[in-house]
Amino acid sequence: MNAENKYVRFDWAVKRMLRDKANFGVLEGLMTVLLGEQVHIVELLESEGNQETSDDKFNRVDLKAKNDKGEIFIVEVQLTRELYYLERILYGTAKAITEHIKLGNTFKEIKKVYSISIVYFDLGKGSDYLYHGTSKFVGVHTKDTLQINVKEDGAIRMKTPEEVFPEYYIMRVNQFNDVATTPLEEWMDYLKNGHIKDDTTAPGLAEAKEKLQYMMLNNADRHAYDEHQTAIMIQNDVLSTAREEGLAEGRAKGIAEGRAEGIAEGRAEGIAEGRAEGRAKGRAEGRAEGLEEVARNLKNMGVSVRDIALATGLSEDVVHSL
Repeated sequence: MNAENKYVRFDWAVKRMLRDKANFGVLEGLMTVLLGEQVHIVELLESEGNQETSDDKFNRVDLKAKNDKGEIFIVEVQLTRELYYLERILYGTAKAITEHIKLGNTFKEIKKVYSISIVYFDLGKGSDYLYHGTSKFVGVHTKDTLQINVKEDGAIRMKTPEEVFPEYYIMRVNQFNDVATTPLEEWMDYLKNGHIKDDTTAPGLAEAKEKLQYMMLNNADRHAYDEHQTAIMIQNDVLSTAREEGLAEGRAKGIAEGRAEGIAEGRAEGIAEGRAEGRAKGRAEGRAEGLEEVARNLKNMGVSVRDIALATGLSEDVVHSL
């Protein structure tokens, strides 16, 4: 891809460029492809929830939008490992629901929430690159789906739980290895590789071609984007190297300590137990030392303490102390 056809990464654009109303078409396209129906964004909402108490948790998301039906869309891009990611997106949807219903409103005013997660790390097992989750109440014995009576516009109609409860989309970017032929595959190709076909008809990508061209950035934005790219490469390299070094050092310590302890005890079971315990202890120490080294490097790069804690699994107190 030559410089004229180079497009900025979505994770950077969603934080810097796509918050402009003139660029809503890109986001609308992604949501349209996922939901299978036209989505029109009317406004962006505050992406960080207010704390109701001093110890209440913040709800940080990359982007939160509302369509013309009042439905709420949460878009999160996650580059580094998050051990409690399902819990995080659950909290995000719950927070969005409560933030957007006023005291005194009836529960009828609660709006549907769509959570869209674009993840660039190994989330777990699963061979697909896109997963969709809804809430359904299924009969334990009859296997039928529960439908609820609701009153709308003076008439009684049936509503299923999935019409009310949040929906979740998880896009596993690194899992996509197909040739892009459908609109969804074209979006995945852009998210992973930065590719956009010249003749694309996928919703949102035609707008992205115009809005997200690297050569169209001003000097300040281009510099900031290049720094972002460099930081991602360094962070990924540091994490990978630390993981490998931590494992190697852990194995070496485990073997050495296991042998020493086993020989001292002079029993076969002592050798076996010592080696097992030593390996486990060594691996744990090696991993811990590796993660602390990662944290130091990220801290030197200017990454926030909270994000470092999320990326490494270390506590914020430990990160502060490094």
